[in-house]
Amino acid sequence: MKHPDQKYIEALLKNDRILLDELYSKFSGKIKRMILRNSGTEADAADVFNDALLSLYYKASNQNFELTCPLDAFLYLICKNKWINELNKKKNKHLVVIIDDGEIDLGEDSFKLAEDYILQEQRHILLLEKVAELGDACKQLLHLSWSGKSMEEVAQILRVSYGFARKKKSGCIAKLIALMKQSSQFNSLKW
Repeated sequence: MKHPDQKYIEALLKNDRILLDELYSKFSGKIKRMILRNSGTEADAADVFNDALLSLYYKASNQNFELTCPLDAFLYLICKNKWINELNKKKNKHLVVIIDDGEIDLGEDSFKLAEDYILQEQRHILLLEKVAELGDACKQLLHLSWSGKSMEEVAQILRVSYGFARKKKSGCIAKLIALMKQSSQFNSLKW
């Protein structure tokens, strides 16, 4: 179900100055406090916040993006992840602990929805990256079968027998799973 904060996503797409000003005044302060408490400057906070908004803009303009959780929680998690990545670059460490701002109390459900969405998005990106590594025949077969066509239709389009198409699909999926498990990201995505 679309969240009422979807209006801010639409404001980004339409460059609605009034709603964009409201978005900045309503959400940027929490991000600024989080970054200042975690070795950042006001300029860092502004950069991270603007980068997060730009990411949202591209996501919304390239997909039918529908916000299903409060924008506050979603933006906070995006900014937190971006800041962790930035700190990791600066410190050359693999683990950075972010001190959360105690003032942010959006409820566990809001953060859970936002975290679930981000996790799902990261899984989708990994899946697309690994599908791209498959051979053309596997890519075509998986694309056809995932587009809602029955295996009979897929077999007809590929001009192979139904049995061969099913066996080939199983092999392609097994190869895809193996490629995904080899990725350093796989375990962190909680499959």
